[in-house]
Amino acid sequence: MIKFTIPLNPVSKKNSNEIVKHGNKRRIIASEAYRNYEKQAVLLIPWEAKQNIDYPVNIKALYFRKTRHKVDKTNLESALMDTLVTAGVLKDDSALNPEIVVTTDGSKVFYDKENPRTEVTITNASEKTSPYNTHF
Repeated sequence: MIKFTIPLNPVSKKNSNEIVKHGNKRRIIASEAYRNYEKQAVLLIPWEAKQNIDYPVNIKALYFRKTRHKVDKTNLESALMDTLVTAGVLKDDSALNPEIVVTTDGSKVFYDKENPRTEVTITNASEKTSPYNTHF
């Protein structure tokens, strides 16, 4: 089991994208706020957690936000997974390799104006507990 806290206000990557022009083409990139969050979060994740995990895991994240604004938990999870890959905690979480993050059971969003953070718990999702290993 790996546990750590990212002491930053959790942000969503998808709710604040920017459209930039690159030559004759336009492309969508993550907002400056998200890019700053990711840079800071990568530095705050403990070195011991950066294990380049490549086996099935459950990632439980408790998101404590400083405001009560509505947020989609799925968007927070997406931002966290991308941050964990950038930090080297996870090897990959893409659709090409979906067997690494097999579940986010127990993840929830809370309000904490004074202490915004994300509490992350990563546990091995053995074959016995994997929702994809069902025998009939």
